[in-house]
Amino acid sequence: VQLQAFGGGLVQAGGSLKLSCTISGRTSMNYAMAWFRQAPGKGREFVGALKWGMSTTYYADSVKGRFTIARDLAKNTMYLQMNSLKDDDTAVYHCAGRSGWTIRYYAEFEYTSWGQGTLVTVSS
Repeated sequence: VQLQAFGGGLVQAGGSLKLSCTISGRTSMNYAMAWFRQAPGKGREFVGALKWGMSTTYYADSVKGRFTIARDLAKNTMYLQMNSLKDDDTAVYHCAGRSGWTIRYYAEFEYTSWGQGTLVTVSS
């Protein structure tokens, strides 16, 4: 499975941006997907996760209520809708995937496939 994230860019604080992650290869309904981000000079941080088959989502407290994860089965694509963006949301955003759900969906070491990352810059 190969993942490719895109859709990043420059946006003003308070604005919105939608990222996409396309999946190439065979997935199953039990596939787990996630978004992580890495701000300059910081470690990789969990943003949210998605149970591919059931479309169940989980979010980090820092983005809950502002970010929404969705998926399109026909397009084999996961999305991250980001609203009310803040300066702190500036980061490179990566999508990740693994076969089989994990209760440690927030841990980057659980994921075996990674997209190349797309840069989101929020200006105030």
